[in-house]
Amino acid sequence: MGKGRLEAFSDGVLAIIITIMVLEMKVPHSPTFDALGPVVPVFLSYVLSFVYVGIYWNNHHHMLHASTKVSGRILWANLHLLFWLSLLPFATGWMGENHFAALPTGFYGIVLLGAALAYGILQRAIIAAQGPDSILKRAIGSDWKGRISPVLYLCGIALTACDQRWGQAVYVLVALMWLVPDRRIERTMAHGG
Repeated sequence: MGKGRLEAFSDGVLAIIITIMVLEMKVPHSPTFDALGPVVPVFLSYVLSFVYVGIYWNNHHHMLHASTKVSGRILWANLHLLFWLSLLPFATGWMGENHFAALPTGFYGIVLLGAALAYGILQRAIIAAQGPDSILKRAIGSDWKGRISPVLYLCGIALTACDQRWGQAVYVLVALMWLVPDRRIERTMAHGG
């Protein structure tokens, strides 16, 4: 089975997720800077979520680029990832509207943790379908970022119970860690796959 429909569907879902998140930001009814104050937490949570969706879109693109075929297991694993990512607009809005209160910030971390675990499941499903000598398997190597991210999310969720700012800091740290360009798949494919 080809991968074109999977890529197109995933791209469409991610585009809708971003659209929903931006539509959740309410426009102030006053043309003053003071009117922007209440919108700042919503905007900051949107920026963080936009970065996360961008990271997932970019890595998903590279991962599928390294794939040659799609199986039923991959389709379901991809839907599992999209499920968790589709919760981001709700978690983003809840966290922003409540000025990063502990419970919404903890829930945001749970959504990030679910997405990270789902991405790992998808990655393993692709490797299983492509075989032990797959481009993806060779490219990701030990995948230290993929292994440490769920641990950091768990720490962020736990820290949120003490002080939500620490949880937020962990979520930002993980996003910054993933923003560093990862060229493993590109390099592996450039060297003959």
